[in-house]
Parts: sequence; C-alpha cells; structure tokens
Amino acid sequence: NRLISSPTHSKLLQEPIITQRNGRYVVPVRAEHKNDLPGLTHDISSSGATVFIEPMAVVEANNEIALLTAEEKKEIERILAEFSARVAAAKEAILQSLEQLAALDLIFAKGKLAYEMEALPPKLNNEGIFRLRRARHPLLDPKKVVPIDFTLGEHFQTLIITGPNTGGKTVSLKTAGLLTLMAACGLHIPAGDDSTLPVCSGVYADIGDEQSIEQSLSTFSSHMTNIVQIISCADENSLVLFDELGAGTDPVEGAALAMSIIERVASTGAKIVATTHYAELKVYALNTENVENASCEFDIETLRPTYRLLIGVPGRSNAFAISQRLGLPQDVIDRAKSLINEEARNFEDVIARLEESRQKLEEDRLVAERLRREIELLDKQAKEREKRFEAEKEKLYARARAEAEALLSNARAEAESILDEVRELRRKAEREAMQLAINETRAEVNRRFNELEKAVAPVLAQEDESAPPAPEQLVPGTLVKLVKMGVTGTVVAAPDADGTVAVQAGIMKVNASIDELRLAEAPKTSKPKRAAATAVAQPTLPDDAAANRLDLRGMSVDDALIELDRFIDLAVRQRIPAATIVHGKGTGKLREAIRTYLKRQKLVKSFRAGVYGEGDTGVTIVEF
Repeated sequence: NRLISSPTHSKLLQEPIITQRNGRYVVPVRAEHKNDLPGLTHDISSSGATVFIEPMAVVEANNEIALLTAEEKKEIERILAEFSARVAAAKEAILQSLEQLAALDLIFAKGKLAYEMEALPPKLNNEGIFRLRRARHPLLDPKKVVPIDFTLGEHFQTLIITGPNTGGKTVSLKTAGLLTLMAACGLHIPAGDDSTLPVCSGVYADIGDEQSIEQSLSTFSSHMTNIVQIISCADENSLVLFDELGAGTDPVEGAALAMSIIERVASTGAKIVATTHYAELKVYALNTENVENASCEFDIETLRPTYRLLIGVPGRSNAFAISQRLGLPQDVIDRAKSLINEEARNFEDVIARLEESRQKLEEDRLVAERLRREIELLDKQAKEREKRFEAEKEKLYARARAEAEALLSNARAEAESILDEVRELRRKAEREAMQLAINETRAEVNRRFNELEKAVAPVLAQEDESAPPAPEQLVPGTLVKLVKMGVTGTVVAAPDADGTVAVQAGIMKVNASIDELRLAEAPKTSKPKRAAATAVAQPTLPDDAAANRLDLRGMSVDDALIELDRFIDLAVRQRIPAATIVHGKGTGKLREAIRTYLKRQKLVKSFRAGVYGEGDTGVTIVEF
C-alpha cells in the first residue's frame, strides 16, 4: 500500500492496485519502467504493456504466506484423514443407517404416490381372486378417467373383452395388470377400499404391435413370439393379458388359434384377460365353462364410448356405425352389410337386443338404486332425529335431576346454617350466663378482699414504718422484702450510686429503690426446702398438658383460645422450642380458629399441620 501510494513509485505503475499472480502479491508496472522497480517478474499482460512485478520488499512476506498456505493445506489433509478414520470406525453403523434411510425413503415415496393418486391399500388373498371396485388407470387423470369394476378368478378364470375401437378395452386390460403389479410391490392402488387382489407369481402381457423390419417380424409374428414365451412361463398363480388375440392373420384361422391358445394357457390354471373383435370368441365365451364375456359400453346415439366395463355382456364392434359417423358413403356401408352372412347378422342383432335390454335394466337399476339411497337417507335422518330426541330427553332429565339435587343441597345447607345459628345462640346464652356468674363471683371476691385489706391495714402500716436497710447491709444474697409488691426476693447486686438495688423475686428480676426494701428474716428451713419453695413459685403448665403438648379437644372455640394463650405464655417462659396442639379433625372449625390465632401471635415463629405418625390433620405443630 505504501508503494502504490508513494509519489515516487506511483508513476511507474500502470494502475495503483495490488493483484495476484501464481499465488504471489504483485503490482502492475508499465513495461518501460520494469527495470526501475526492483523485484521478481511473474507475468506480462497480453498486450505487453504491463509487467506484473513482485517488489523485493514483499518477497519475504509472500514466501511466508506460501509456507503458511502449505501448512494450512497439510493441516486440512490431516483433519480430513482424522475424520475419514473416525468415519471408517463407524462404517457398519453408517451403512446400516444408509440402508434404513433408503427403506424409509421408499416408504415415504410410496406414501407420497398414494396421496397424489388418492390410492388405498388393497386386501390381498391367496385364492387368485381379482375384485376391483372403482379402479382407475394410475397414469390417467383421476378427474377425467372413468372408473371400472373388474372381477376374475371367483366365478370364472378367463375374461373375453369385446367392443369398438377406442372403447377402453386395452385400458381395462392395462388397469388390471398395473394394479396387480402395484399391489405386489406393496403400493396402494387407485381403487375403492373394498378391492382385493391376489399375489401373483408373474404378470405376462402381449400388448401392442412389436413388428420389426430388422428382425423380420410382422404383427402376427411378434404376437406369436410373445405368446410362445408366455405359454412356457405361465402357471396357476399367473395373470396373462392378451390384447387383440389372434389379430394380424386370417380371421377364421386367427379366431381358432385364439381359442386354442386360451385353452392351453387356461390348462395351467392361470387367470386370463383377452381383448378381441372376433365374434367366434364371443360365442366361445358364451358356450365354455369358466370363460366369461365382457364389453366396453358404447353409446349408439352419440356414437361415443362411455369407457365403462360391463362383465357378462358381449360387445359389438359397431364398425358400420362408426364408419358412417366418420363419413363413409352409405352405399358402401349397405354393400358391406349385404356381404355379411345371415348367421353373423343374426348374432349381431341378438347382441344388439341384449344391449338394449341391458341398458333398460341398467336404467331401472339406477332408478332403484337412487330410490334405495333416498330410503336409506330418510331412514338415517329418522334415526338421527330419534337419537337427537333421546339425547334431548336425557339432557332434560339430567338437568331436572341436577336442579333437584341443587335445591336439596341448598335446603340442606340452609338447614345446617340455621342449626349452626341455633347452636351459636345457645353457646352465646351459656357464655352470657357463665360471664354473669363469673362477674358475680369476682365481685364477691373483691368485696371479701377489700374487707381483708381493711383488716390487715394497721399491720401493714406498722410494718411499713420500719426503717429501710442501710446500703452496706444489702450485699448479694441478702433476703429483702419489696414493700409495694408484697413479695420476698434476693439481692443480686449491691446498690448503685442512685440507691437502686437489683432483686431476684422468683422468676422476676426487679430494680427497686432502697426505700422500697425491708430486711427479711432468713427462713429457718434447710436449703433443699428453700429450693423446693422456689420451684413451686415457678409457673407451671396446665394439669391436662404435657411439657410440649396441649389437648383442646371437646372445648368451645373461646375456651380453647384462652387455654392456648395461657399455654403459649408458659411454654415461652419455660423455653420450650416447639409444641403439639391437639384439636382433632371434626368439622374443622376449632382447627381454623386455632391457626388463625397462631398467625396473629407474635410469640409463634411458625406452625404447620401434623403428618402421618404425628396425628395427621388432627394436630398443629408450633415453633416458638
């Protein structure tokens, strides 16, 4: 960059750019100045006006880049070799995965094909029965193709399909063969869900014209070549398809040969489908057991095929009608009719009358089918209506039952509420009566206490007149009496500068003035008795409570809360860390009242319901 931007060297350059030649960074120098810039020449432009020179100042850097590139390539090769070794170590798993992926790919391909063709899985059988319902050629547009119904192997083993050209004979033949092969390959077939197919050992077909000048084969010869191979390969599990059997030679000989071929192949047990225009084969199918006629329907009024396959009905070629529609002169057609022998004309007339009768029966069948569907629809609607009525009736019954149960539940709840109110009123009356008695008792106690105070007042006054002890008398351990409180205690510490003395009175530690103290006489009892007296002064738990357990069962809420408050106070003063409150399960009112009280109690650290082994929900565990 410094070189190409330098005023001294920029005039030597063709352009102030940096480029590459043979992997080396170079600058384009004018040919006339190639000797003015020291460096290595790597290339010359096609016009010869520019010389690509690697300046000496960057030769070492380019060399370093080349070395680094070589090292990079070597490192890439090492990494690839390592990866290849790792892949080789997992060769078996990778190959197995590849096989599974191929199998899955095939399965998904089958599914995609079935979805696109709107295909369904056929039922398979080992009896050689073909029964296709609404079958479609897999390569034709499903919106345009006419579905066919096809049967073979159940009541007959050979099917002879006749009818006019372009009527759908070959398509029917190919449809049967292709769907059989698709089923054998595990594919779904474009047919109704009630279709069934056998698993064939082979499907052999002679379809189309394979004439060849190169092999000196005519139409007839090509057909015969295929038929010879089919006869040698067919067995009882085979499906054989012949298109235009016996065509390409003399009609009389061709028809006779076709019947002979059919008999020969049928003797192997194979199922045969053949198309033909020969009237002799139609008669053969009528007179031979296990052989059935079929035809592709042709609308004589519109002179157009309907492409429907009709089993059990021989078809007409309709050559005269088709030729007339295509514009063949009428006199030619009349002459052709006159050349047909009487027997052939009679046979064609019989087929025509059969076709007319069949069409009339088909129309009647369609009408009957339509009426049957209408009746089924009406019957279905009636059953659905009846079902809806039953459902509605059941719904009304359920609603009535629910309303009745709700009314009964409300009545029960209301009755229970009234009973609770009555119980509460009774308890309230009892509490008021008890409170009245307590108040009367308290008044009597106060009255008697006042009388006693009056009686002992002179004595107390005389006692109070005694002089307070001197400070030097109040050493730790001295027994003193607190005049105002009327209790005796022990001096804990000597008086301070203000004359205040610390006295231990039972569980209480009191700071009192010297003026409020009087010396007390030491008790004449022994020390153990004094300890016992002190212990008696300590507060104790209720008689019905253990040190860490309080049973409130059977109490009213108010009484239980009073007892609980007293228990908590004593438990905290005796430094009990936790306790069990027994309230029972019952209706749960006592439990809820106790837990609500514990939430507001500042002396309670936490509480929880009991678990299995502690009393379950009948107790509450409290931490102080």
